[in-house]
Amino acid sequence: MSIRLGDIAPDFTADTTQGVLSFHDWKEGAWAVLFSHPADFTPVCTTELGRTAALSGEFAARNAKAIAVSVDSVEDHLRWVPDIAEVAGVDVDFPIIADEDRSVSQAYDMIHPGEGDTSTVRSVFLIDPSNTVRLTITYPKSVGRNFTEILRALDALQATDRSPISTPAEWVPGDRVIVAPAIATDDARERFANVDEVKPYLRFADAPA
Repeated sequence: MSIRLGDIAPDFTADTTQGVLSFHDWKEGAWAVLFSHPADFTPVCTTELGRTAALSGEFAARNAKAIAVSVDSVEDHLRWVPDIAEVAGVDVDFPIIADEDRSVSQAYDMIHPGEGDTSTVRSVFLIDPSNTVRLTITYPKSVGRNFTEILRALDALQATDRSPISTPAEWVPGDRVIVAPAIATDDARERFANVDEVKPYLRFADAPA
């Protein structure tokens, strides 16, 4: 069964490169970036996990914790981690789940038979502190994911949680935002700075501090 936005992320207990962990307990109070990679000792995956490690401070600044998963063993993960660290130039400080029985991959619908084998595709789940799935992205095995977009989406989700706004196309932090349709323009002008009514249903404003 596929996971939809608004679903509670399935909990699980699994062995990882940082020991056995229970997912909901491990991420308690934080956002999680749960992402799958097809296999250890593969080129695209090496660059992706290296990039994740390099962005450790960016995730921490957003109260987010990264965790990766593949169907390989902990032993393979631990033999591979030095390669990732060498390529990225930073330590790999997040856990990598060993999903040898494919229970996590199946719970999160990460194995797509049309993609050729029983390894996982490149799925990403952004899961909020209440364990609700807020965003999903799926890439094919041949295409490395864009971690700048993952951070941007995390910023947008957190901004829209704080205030009754939406974010327009190509939005990045610091850009103007869209006032929620439920707020009247006069009320919006009391609440937000520099409200500009382009259409009755499209009002831009400065992003709240």
